[in-house]
Amino acid sequence: MNAKAKDNSLHNTLVYIKQHWQLYVFFLGPALVLTIIFKYLPMGGILIAFQKYNPFKGILGSEWVGLKYFQQFLSSPDFLQYLANTLKLSIFGLIFGFPMPIILALLLNRVASSKIKQKIQLVLYMPNFISVIVLCGMVRILLSVTGPLNMLMGTNINFLTIPAAFRPIYIISGIWQGAGWASIMYTAALANASKELKEAAQIDGANIWQQIKAVEWPAIKDMVVIQFILQAGNIMSIGFEKAYALQSDMNLSSSEIIATYVYKKGLLNGDYSYSTAVGLFNTIVNVILLLVVNKTVEKLNDGQGL
Repeated sequence: MNAKAKDNSLHNTLVYIKQHWQLYVFFLGPALVLTIIFKYLPMGGILIAFQKYNPFKGILGSEWVGLKYFQQFLSSPDFLQYLANTLKLSIFGLIFGFPMPIILALLLNRVASSKIKQKIQLVLYMPNFISVIVLCGMVRILLSVTGPLNMLMGTNINFLTIPAAFRPIYIISGIWQGAGWASIMYTAALANASKELKEAAQIDGANIWQQIKAVEWPAIKDMVVIQFILQAGNIMSIGFEKAYALQSDMNLSSSEIIATYVYKKGLLNGDYSYSTAVGLFNTIVNVILLLVVNKTVEKLNDGQGL
């Protein structure tokens, strides 16, 4: 019966699309064209990862070298350090950063006054609109030798020259900037939580933790699972801008990640083939992680994943 209903629904959808195809072409056509031009056609550029690329000869005229640059990167003495730095930043950022939007959303949901809630949300969302470079400039001023933090502590420490301080600075500043904005999805999902169940739980004498477990958590559970899979699958995808802007010669041992390495090798040194090979390696690892995390979550979450 269910299979028959699904077949009927699919048939009706296809008939509707066929009858109104002009509408779909009008609205989806430009987006599809732009996606093909800017997302799919550039994928042909990964061919230079297997070539000794010469800009004058182009992709078709350059010499093929196979997996030479992959082997060169994997056998380089700095490979493990760059990989470890990337994984540490991503994993620690996921561990400490992922729960914060959920906690903020749950706390905001406890605020009864809508006016106060809106003002708090405004303060939480504002950092998201600060550009990464401006944020890094603020961090540098705050943590400089003559900055507010040193003045408050009565010290003269240049924190950005300390390798061990780079990761906490990177992660904490990232949480401050993005946690409020990321909580929007969970706040919206909590708005659909059953008010009747919440009132019933309060009448039964349930405490805050019990109310969260019985009423609020089920409302955001699916959203949390999806966001966790996506973020865990992008562990290797750290943008180079922030790491590069916070780098100094003294903290390179912990701040040099694969993304900044690709930028320096490709754009600064002009080694396009090698940097493309490193970037492709990074992407392949990301795809594998996404599939593994999705399968793991499916097993732990009653078969529900992406």
